[in-house]
Amino acid sequence: MLMDTARKLAGEIRQSQEYQEYAEAKEIAAGSDTGMALIKEYKKLQIALQMSAMAGGGMPPEEMQRFTQISSLLYAGTDTSRYLLAELRLQKMVGDVLKLVTDAADMQFDLPEGR
Repeated sequence: MLMDTARKLAGEIRQSQEYQEYAEAKEIAAGSDTGMALIKEYKKLQIALQMSAMAGGGMPPEEMQRFTQISSLLYAGTDTSRYLLAELRLQKMVGDVLKLVTDAADMQFDLPEGR
Protein backbone atom coordinates (compact mmCIF):
# COMPACT_ATOMS: atom_id res chain seq x y z
CA MET A 1 0.00 0.00 0.00
CA LEU A 2 2.82 2.43 0.79
CA MET A 3 4.40 1.86 -2.62
CA ASP A 4 1.03 2.54 -4.27
CA THR A 5 0.94 5.86 -2.44
CA ALA A 6 4.50 6.60 -3.57
CA ARG A 7 3.57 5.83 -7.19
CA LYS A 8 0.55 8.12 -6.88
CA LEU A 9 2.79 10.87 -5.50
CA ALA A 10 5.22 10.36 -8.40
CA GLY A 11 2.33 10.77 -10.81
CA GLU A 12 1.14 13.90 -9.04
CA ILE A 13 4.64 15.37 -9.23
CA ARG A 14 4.62 14.72 -13.00
CA GLN A 15 1.27 16.52 -13.21
CA SER A 16 2.38 19.48 -11.08
CA GLN A 17 2.78 22.93 -12.53
CA GLU A 18 6.43 22.95 -11.40
CA TYR A 19 7.21 19.78 -13.32
CA GLN A 20 5.24 20.83 -16.40
CA GLU A 21 7.08 24.17 -16.57
CA TYR A 22 10.41 22.41 -16.02
CA ALA A 23 9.78 19.82 -18.74
CA GLU A 24 8.73 22.49 -21.24
CA ALA A 25 11.70 24.74 -20.42
CA LYS A 26 14.09 21.80 -20.61
CA GLU A 27 12.80 20.81 -24.05
CA ILE A 28 13.23 24.37 -25.33
CA ALA A 29 16.73 24.71 -23.82
CA ALA A 30 17.71 21.34 -25.28
CA GLY A 31 17.21 22.85 -28.73
CA SER A 32 20.49 24.72 -28.32
CA ASP A 33 23.64 22.61 -28.25
CA THR A 34 25.61 25.63 -27.03
CA GLY A 35 23.12 26.39 -24.27
CA MET A 36 23.08 22.79 -23.07
CA ALA A 37 26.89 22.62 -23.12
CA LEU A 38 27.00 25.78 -20.98
CA ILE A 39 24.39 24.34 -18.60
CA LYS A 40 26.42 21.14 -18.26
CA GLU A 41 29.60 23.12 -17.50
CA TYR A 42 27.69 25.40 -15.10
CA LYS A 43 26.37 22.41 -13.14
CA LYS A 44 29.83 20.81 -13.04
CA LEU A 45 31.34 24.03 -11.67
CA GLN A 46 28.42 24.47 -9.26
CA ILE A 47 29.07 21.04 -7.75
CA ALA A 48 32.79 21.80 -7.48
CA LEU A 49 31.98 25.07 -5.73
CA GLN A 50 29.64 23.34 -3.28
CA MET A 51 32.18 20.61 -2.55
CA SER A 52 34.91 23.21 -1.98
CA ALA A 53 32.65 25.07 0.42
CA MET A 54 31.81 21.87 2.31
CA ALA A 55 35.50 21.02 2.57
CA GLY A 56 36.15 24.44 4.03
CA GLY A 57 38.33 25.53 1.17
CA GLY A 58 37.85 27.88 -1.67
CA MET A 59 37.44 27.27 -5.33
CA PRO A 60 40.48 28.21 -7.45
CA PRO A 61 40.03 31.80 -8.68
CA GLU A 62 40.06 30.84 -12.36
CA GLU A 63 37.27 28.31 -11.83
CA MET A 64 35.28 30.83 -9.78
CA GLN A 65 35.68 33.39 -12.56
CA ARG A 66 34.55 30.82 -15.15
CA PHE A 67 31.53 29.93 -13.00
CA THR A 68 30.60 33.62 -12.73
CA GLN A 69 30.97 34.16 -16.47
CA ILE A 70 28.91 31.11 -17.38
CA SER A 71 26.24 32.09 -14.82
CA SER A 72 25.98 35.53 -16.38
CA LEU A 73 25.62 34.05 -19.86
CA LEU A 74 23.01 31.50 -18.80
CA TYR A 75 20.86 33.87 -16.78
CA ALA A 76 21.02 36.49 -19.55
CA GLY A 77 19.60 34.00 -22.05
CA THR A 78 15.82 33.70 -22.01
CA ASP A 79 15.61 29.94 -22.65
CA THR A 80 18.50 28.90 -20.39
CA SER A 81 17.39 31.22 -17.60
CA ARG A 82 13.83 29.89 -17.80
CA TYR A 83 15.13 26.32 -17.65
CA LEU A 84 17.41 26.92 -14.66
CA LEU A 85 14.75 28.80 -12.70
CA ALA A 86 12.14 26.12 -13.45
CA GLU A 87 14.61 23.48 -12.30
CA LEU A 88 15.16 25.37 -9.03
CA ARG A 89 11.40 25.56 -8.39
CA LEU A 90 11.02 21.82 -9.07
CA GLN A 91 13.97 21.01 -6.79
CA LYS A 92 12.43 23.09 -4.02
CA MET A 93 9.11 21.26 -4.35
CA VAL A 94 10.81 17.85 -4.31
CA GLY A 95 12.91 18.97 -1.32
CA ASP A 96 9.74 19.99 0.53
CA VAL A 97 8.21 16.57 -0.20
CA LEU A 98 11.39 14.83 0.97
CA LYS A 99 11.28 16.82 4.20
CA LEU A 100 7.69 15.73 4.85
CA VAL A 101 8.59 12.09 4.26
CA THR A 102 11.75 12.14 6.37
CA ASP A 103 9.96 13.97 9.17
CA ALA A 104 7.22 11.32 9.11
CA ALA A 105 9.90 8.61 9.33
CA ASP A 106 11.55 10.49 12.20
CA MET A 107 14.72 10.79 10.15
CA GLN A 108 16.82 13.88 9.76
CA PHE A 109 18.66 14.92 6.63
CA ASP A 110 20.45 18.20 7.09
CA LEU A 111 20.02 20.24 3.93
CA PRO A 112 21.83 23.53 3.37
CA GLU A 113 20.03 26.56 4.76
CA GLY A 114 17.95 28.65 2.40
CA ARG A 115 15.83 25.80 1.10
